[in-house]
Amino acid sequence: MFAFTRKQRTLTKLLLLTGLLSCLPGCSSWFVDEHFQNPQVQLTQVEVVRARALEQEFLFRYRIDNPNDANLTVRGLTYRVHLEDIEITNGESGIWVEVPANGHAYYEVPVHTNLWRNMKQVVRLLRKDKPIRYRLDGELKSGLVFGRRLPVANDGELRNNTSSALSMLD
Repeated sequence: MFAFTRKQRTLTKLLLLTGLLSCLPGCSSWFVDEHFQNPQVQLTQVEVVRARALEQEFLFRYRIDNPNDANLTVRGLTYRVHLEDIEITNGESGIWVEVPANGHAYYEVPVHTNLWRNMKQVVRLLRKDKPIRYRLDGELKSGLVFGRRLPVANDGELRNNTSSALSMLD
């Protein structure tokens, strides 16, 4: 019936592909919730698991608050943590957790570090009876199929319950 030449078929395919690609920016809005609010992430506890001169093992406990009306699947956390002005650790965790809608969940990350260079400053921090300032920076990886990387930045204070940590360091 219609006999297209090779050139006409190629031109037709190119026009269809161009039309399809021009629609894609609109498709991206299908997966973006205009009312989505980033979750809040706070460092709530630093537990000393084991402390030796050249290696320390901690358990960092974060609280993730989800202000949205839908559950939030967390697939991991990239983090950098400072206590006062000392960088304690940085790294990445691939632990998954489900944060309920308008709720919170705790996220625990085991951390291995070597604080030998900063040992005097850390011991001095632990001996104070005042809260310890912290700064947390990083990214929260969320979603199942269409993942998001959500920025994390928080400053706060940790209560200093470290008498057991001091006995481990001495």
